[in-house]
Amino acid sequence: MTSSTHTRRRPRASDYIVPAAVALAAAGAAYAGADTTFDPALTMFTDFLEGSGGKIITVLSLAGGLIGLASGRFSLGQVAVPVGVGIGVGTGVPIVTSVVTATI
Repeated sequence: MTSSTHTRRRPRASDYIVPAAVALAAAGAAYAGADTTFDPALTMFTDFLEGSGGKIITVLSLAGGLIGLASGRFSLGQVAVPVGVGIGVGTGVPIVTSVVTATI
């Protein structure tokens, strides 16, 4: 019975560079935000949150906190949540929109 020994060769830099160069040459340019499929929905939802919808959400959150306070169970969350919702709706939407549509 003969035994054969297999030697493993170490990978060289060209084993990685050549396939990477081929993939880079074949890759097309990708543009983030170039697709406009959901622009109408994004515009409608953004307008809703920045307009009367955001005010309604904030008032309902504040009302829930006030009802919790009136029931006698006080917690900091009953005050902090409506404030956070108001700040999130008022300033969060423009910040997220500007980050998403930023040109890099």
